[in-house]
Amino acid sequence: MTDRFEGFGIMGQPFRSGHVLAMRKFDVSSIGPGYTSVWHRSPDGSWTFFQDQPAEYGCARYFGDGCVQTAIEVERTSDSVRVSVPEVALEWRSTLRSSAVTTVMNALGSVMPDSWWRSPGVLRAMGAVAGPAMGAGKVGLAGISRNGQRFVANPLKLRLVDSVTATLRGEELGPPGPLAEQAALGDFRIPQRGVFADGRAFFDEV
Repeated sequence: MTDRFEGFGIMGQPFRSGHVLAMRKFDVSSIGPGYTSVWHRSPDGSWTFFQDQPAEYGCARYFGDGCVQTAIEVERTSDSVRVSVPEVALEWRSTLRSSAVTTVMNALGSVMPDSWWRSPGVLRAMGAVAGPAMGAGKVGLAGISRNGQRFVANPLKLRLVDSVTATLRGEELGPPGPLAEQAALGDFRIPQRGVFADGRAFFDEV
């Protein structure tokens, strides 16, 4: 795997209405400039990827079939994240908190050797434990992306989304909550609750 990214994001945020949001802000990229990407899944299951760089430099390269290149604003504090995509009037605000589970996972992650973070077997086992423990359903930290590349994801520091509000084109997306069927893009599964992570990701070179 040769494509590498480092930064932070909200791995996924489902809403009871059927909408799903996700965000990545990777300031370090091995394939070009750093970028920010916002993913949106509508209740009918269709995905849109918004990025502030062309598709070939970001998440759409691995998970989408194109992207809307546009300005994206992200403001992060110690316990909150605000995301804005002015072109589609997306305003998304989240507060963050730690939990007993994230505290334990972060402690374990801090002493894991780098070789374990690159091992699909270790990451699959970690996801199998962490996902249900956080109330996030199945979590895929290694596998095949929607566009066919192998990937591993390293959430080095986790926190949970405590509260969230979001509007898109003037429409309230409604209260957060798990979907009847967990959303997935290839082997990457969108958590069934909001999960924030500082981390990195590796992909096969396209």
